[in-house]
This record gives sequence, structure tokens and C-alpha cells, in this order.
Amino acid sequence: MIASLDGKVSAIGLGGIDLYLVVSSRKYAIRDALKLKRMAKVTPVVDGSGLKDTLERETVRVLIDDGIPIVGKRALMVSAVDRFGMAEALALNGVRMIYGDLVFGLGIPFAINSFELFKILASVIVPVVVWLPFKILYPTGSKQEEAPKETYSRFYNHADIIAGDFLFIRRYMPEDMSGKWILTNTTTAEDVAEMKKRGVELLITTTPVFEGRSFGTNVLEGVFLSMLGKSWEEVTTEDYLGLLKEIKYKPRVEWLNQVGS
Repeated sequence: MIASLDGKVSAIGLGGIDLYLVVSSRKYAIRDALKLKRMAKVTPVVDGSGLKDTLERETVRVLIDDGIPIVGKRALMVSAVDRFGMAEALALNGVRMIYGDLVFGLGIPFAINSFELFKILASVIVPVVVWLPFKILYPTGSKQEEAPKETYSRFYNHADIIAGDFLFIRRYMPEDMSGKWILTNTTTAEDVAEMKKRGVELLITTTPVFEGRSFGTNVLEGVFLSMLGKSWEEVTTEDYLGLLKEIKYKPRVEWLNQVGS
């Protein structure tokens, strides 16, 4: 499909797979994703990573400016290498972090509580991980439809906020999520109904909602790239921030089950 659309569309967004995992200023290309990217010779192929680093940092700033009390809360970041900008912005703004990359990405039941330790471990592990088949790292195909398993519910129980990719969050989401806040995107109306049923108090999505669905950053990044008329490599942080300002960007904040209501 990518090869057939090459040169016929202005951008292609890869959903359900990252081109790169990020640790600080280093980007590590995922082998399986590069195979897809190389099918397009003319049209730029994006995965949302450039926008994540801008949009999701901006999301944290907007939440704080709008008085959403996230400072001082404890957040479980299911995969920080997938959303390094969000993870770093939360940590720098006084959110107490739990990094679940080993748990949710590799099935190793060990959470990391230090941002510095996370960066050290990630810089050692990620260069190896990107060579693995992507289906080992992330739920793909029919696995995305499986009912959540409570294997790692204790990590959810220790956090006030669950942040990151929703498929990762949902994969092990406990039946009882009473009072939890979720910071994510790529949610459908069915996902929202499921979160409400499980007692989630607040849902924050970083991308706009169209017809009940918050789309992935790869979709929005593809749209922005089309508007800018630049190659992916030429787009700067200022370009993304300028467009976010132009569309008067705000994250979606939806109270699902307010305590005491």
C-alpha cells in the first residue's frame, strides 16, 4: 500500500509502529519500521515522533497553565522511549514518575522510579531492542483486540496518572481504575466507554477528537507536514509550535467519573 501511494499523496503516517525510539537527544531506528519507510521513494513517511516531542510537551504546559493539578501526583509512564517528550516534561514539572518500559515493553516486572536511571538503562537496552521483531515489543493485529489482563495491575495501583500509548495502557488495565487519570491519545468512543465503566476519573488526550476518536500523532504530523510543504527532515520545532498556535491547540480534557458526583 505504501509503495502504491508513493508520489500520489503528500504524506504517509505510520500507525501502530514507531520509526524511532528516543532517549534524550538520541534516536534509534526500529528495523521493521524502516522496511516500511523505504517502500516510499518520494512521499515522506512519518510516525508522529517529531510532533510527539512538541505537542506532548506543550500538552503538559497547557494542563498546568489551565489549573489541572498534575504537579505532585504519581504517574506511571507505560513506555517513555515511545514518548520521551511527554515523559521528560512530566518529570521536569514536578510529577513523580514510574517508568514502565521494562514491564510493558519487555515483560520484565521491574519499574524504574528515577529519570536518570531510566536514561542510563534505556541507552544500553534500546540499541539492541530496535533489532527485534516489532510484534515482540508492541501488541499488533488481533492482540490489540484481546481483553485486558491484570498481570501488572500493581503498577497501576501505585499511580494517580497512567500516561502513554493507549494500547499499552489497555493491555494490562485493571478492572478497577477508580479515581485514575489517563493521559494518552488514539482512543475511540468504545475505549472511552470502557474507561468510564472501569471508574477512570479523568481522560486527557493529546490530539484533537473527530467523530469520537482521537487520532494518532502520525495522522496529525502527516497533516501538518502537508500544510508546511517541507520534507520531514526540514520541519523544526518552531514550525510545529506555530501550527499548534494557529489552530489554537488545546488537549481534550474529559471528566468521566468525578469523585463525589
